[in-house]
Amino acid sequence: MRKSKAKRFGTLPSADGVLTRLACARARAAGIELDPLLRKAGLTCRQIDDGRLRISVESQIKFLNIAANALRDEFLGAHLAHDFDLREIGLTYYVLASSETLGDALRRAERYSTIGNEGIALKYLEGKDIAIVFDYVGVARHSDRHQIEGWATALVRACRQLTNRRVLPTRVKFIHRRNEDCAELTRLLGRRAVFGADADELAFSATVKDLPVVGADRHLNELLTTYCEEALARRRTDRGALRSQVENALVPLLPHGTARADAIARKLGMSQRTLARRLASEGLTFAGILDDLRSDLARRYLDDAHLTISQIAWLLGYQEASAFTHAFKRWTGKTPRDMRAGTDFARA
Repeated sequence: MRKSKAKRFGTLPSADGVLTRLACARARAAGIELDPLLRKAGLTCRQIDDGRLRISVESQIKFLNIAANALRDEFLGAHLAHDFDLREIGLTYYVLASSETLGDALRRAERYSTIGNEGIALKYLEGKDIAIVFDYVGVARHSDRHQIEGWATALVRACRQLTNRRVLPTRVKFIHRRNEDCAELTRLLGRRAVFGADADELAFSATVKDLPVVGADRHLNELLTTYCEEALARRRTDRGALRSQVENALVPLLPHGTARADAIARKLGMSQRTLARRLASEGLTFAGILDDLRSDLARRYLDDAHLTISQIAWLLGYQEASAFTHAFKRWTGKTPRDMRAGTDFARA
């Protein structure tokens, strides 16, 4: 039996729900009844209508997936982030918009982004280029694609709006996989993305950090930064549930056959024995997490008609399709082909 959500994720990270509310507005405009969609994601109309209420990041990810299917929009997250008024982000946006340079703004985005979404922590890295890495904290990365594509699109838009320049990324990487034509996403981001990567990342030329922000206001920025520090201090610090850390480290290693306990322990900065002990203290095992993750991913991959059964087996780390079929029958009582045929019938 699967662990309950509370057991699995601990204290769930929350978000201000901007993308969720934008998706709801788009669904309403399309004449789609919201209640059934919200219930599937564990949300209510009251949570959506009251903009002061935060929602769990897990629920936001689920709802964006559900809404994208209902709207038949493969790039819903990116479309939402491309169309909305960036001021709806709230306090964090105004801190960025009053910074002196784009580099200053991006460093503040790294520090304060969790005010709006506790499930994603930004890292600002300077080297030959400027890189922004998106780390998922306390929530499973593999369940998402629309939220992360929305974040990336919003960040590219913010860079352009803050500087009044057509800032283009030099590199776009996403951990999740896509097989459909992504020309639309390329148009929105200004760069063709690499999927199935080892990290979620945007990179820009190093010169962009010196671009002046058109609305720079040092005194306002100091005032808003004070508010952000206070808001940050009120946020939880216990967001890094070990299970989600293990899952997020496992996903990119599965296709390469290196998803072993010792490799994951090294990625998390601990010994294999320490990892096993900490998992045991939460009633978990590495083998159980790996099995559950493969089961969840298998269902998601089977929804992608572009992937063959053999390709799915490889993505999950099975050397033979027959081994994947055997495992899937253990999880569901059906073969992957039977499950896919049943899903196609239900959608028809």
